[in-house]
Amino acid sequence: MSRRPFSGRTVLVTGHTGFKGSWLSLWLHDLGAHVVGYALAPNTRPSLFKALKLDSLIDSHLGDIRDQRRLSALMRRTRPQIVFHLAAQPLVRRSYEEPSQTFSVNLQGTVNLLEAVRQTSSVRVCQVITTDKCYENPDGRSHREEDRLGGRDPYSASKACAELAVASYRNSFFPQGVSLSSVRAGNVIGGGDWAQDRLLPDCMRALCRHKPLLLRNPRSVRPWQHVLDPLAGYLRLAAKQWARPQAFAEAWNFGPSSSASFTTAQIAQACVTAWGRGTWRQAPGKHPHESAALRLNSTKARRRLSWRPALNTLEAVLLSVQWYKGYYLDPGFDALSCTRSQIQAYEARLP
Repeated sequence: MSRRPFSGRTVLVTGHTGFKGSWLSLWLHDLGAHVVGYALAPNTRPSLFKALKLDSLIDSHLGDIRDQRRLSALMRRTRPQIVFHLAAQPLVRRSYEEPSQTFSVNLQGTVNLLEAVRQTSSVRVCQVITTDKCYENPDGRSHREEDRLGGRDPYSASKACAELAVASYRNSFFPQGVSLSSVRAGNVIGGGDWAQDRLLPDCMRALCRHKPLLLRNPRSVRPWQHVLDPLAGYLRLAAKQWARPQAFAEAWNFGPSSSASFTTAQIAQACVTAWGRGTWRQAPGKHPHESAALRLNSTKARRRLSWRPALNTLEAVLLSVQWYKGYYLDPGFDALSCTRSQIQAYEARLP
């Protein structure tokens, strides 16, 4: 991965205490960026942010994305040149329990970030990270960036709303100057995710406790990918935005190849195989609605950014399970060293 344009730049990452934000913050730090983080305190135990001791590597600030005054003050003080916005309520099932908070964080939080960018003259590149679930999904086809946005559950709808806000700000306030993009990835997996109601963390917890994996929807299809694949896409896109600001200020998909369609049951079985033991079964009872199939078409990123996944789905599962096995079973496990080595090995596979 090229260190340009990150080396020596100040990069703001909102949501840096989360799973995806922690991986991105470490990678940016190792690329030579001065990383400023803004997020709530980690909400899982354990947390990747704490396991990596990221607060000793980056300039970490705790705060709510809904506190626009605090966020704007931080940006005026630190003067970032590149912004990655990951702060979000990221869970579908939680959105059914807390719909108002989900819209407040995911929509109003995004608007607050865009307003802060508007007030900070140093910002040149801004990426808003959303989700593959922002598309209306009547038939489970492979979605392109221009497809209709929507969402039956509050989480998906809130992310579709965030996409509309990004498009509005891009057209209304950033036709020149700031390069504003949005990026949509699939179901990311990787070591250090301990969120509730996500397949890999749930699998790892069950395997460690010698319990069967309980799957809500064994037949559901998702675009499974290792966290490093979309993050590599975000970084490549940011470099393109830096060089040619308006040419790449658009929405972008970063998903696995169209042939990499795996059901939840197949991923669970791959986890069991990589772990070396365990079983899975369908969870009893009724569950809130989730799309039966989600797929992303990333042709645009492949053609215009020369981006493509470096890991296939089974490699992504194996790499993730190796991280968790080290954490849970190796008394001498060092999360920072392991995560860094996985990033470095991944970089070696890039063209």
